Amino acid sequence: MKDVAAAAGVALKTVSRVVNDEAGVNPATAARVQAAIERLGYRRNESARVLRGGRTATIGLVIEDVADPFYSEISRAVEDVALRHGSLVLSGSSREDPLRERELVLTFCDRRVDGLVIVPAGSDHDYLLPELDAGVAAVFADRPGGLEADTVLCDNVGGAHTGVTHLIRHGHRRIAFLGDDPSIFTAAERLRGYRRGLADAGLSADDSLVAMGPVEAAGAALDRMLTTPEPPTAVLTGNGRITVAVLRGTGHRPALVGFDDFELADVLSPAVTVVAQDPAGLGRTAAELLFRRLSGASGPVERIELPTRLIPRGSGELPP
Repeated sequence: MKDVAAAAGVALKTVSRVVNDEAGVNPATAARVQAAIERLGYRRNESARVLRGGRTATIGLVIEDVADPFYSEISRAVEDVALRHGSLVLSGSSREDPLRERELVLTFCDRRVDGLVIVPAGSDHDYLLPELDAGVAAVFADRPGGLEADTVLCDNVGGAHTGVTHLIRHGHRRIAFLGDDPSIFTAAERLRGYRRGLADAGLSADDSLVAMGPVEAAGAALDRMLTTPEPPTAVLTGNGRITVAVLRGTGHRPALVGFDDFELADVLSPAVTVVAQDPAGLGRTAAELLFRRLSGASGPVERIELPTRLIPRGSGELPP
């Protein structure tokens, strides 16, 4: 800034006023300062500016896996909100490992992030207490954490209930459910919605039609069910990756409703009926809530649940 002042022949304070868009500078003088800035390639030190205000203008984002399109959309939405607030996002993937989640979060805190958006991999978040006491804001997204903190979720139970009910309305009574590891909050909630949908229709849940576990095993699990004396005529899949695994691995396909929309679902034959979440809305809502807290908003902890919607495309409307 001193070099700019010397090149423009003005006081340092004048350069400061021009850089910070303050009033009181003669237009001709301001133009001379701007010309010197461009000639010298001067850039304002944003880090120093925000640090003087007690902030670093960065937030941390921990998701499960950036390669998963669902979490990629969350990440992009968080970045869009952060950009509007003049902040950058440091992000990392936990890979469903609570220890890795903890290491990422604490690394971000060591970098003095102002706040955190966390998709929890575990349920113990006591390690966050000292950071929260130090003024770091935190919002849990997609799943609740192990602390009383702001949380943004999707309606997992209601979405699965809607998917099962849709299949029942098209004549199905033997409906399988393929879900992720039951220790994962979303997987357990969708299983609960599946069972509730059957119960509300007066149907008994058959545990032989439920398979929970790794995505890679989903296709084989359905194949086994289809070889039993009373095979399922329809299946509800617990997330987009499981849906894709079933589509790749099963020759004979029963009627299908997938939880989560995914790319090309509408161009397959038949096109895939889905219960769609709003991952962009999830990320946007979590980030906006975080920045409201960073702006000084107080009040009780919020728990926001976003709705899902059924998109009928053909696969879920096949008869038994």
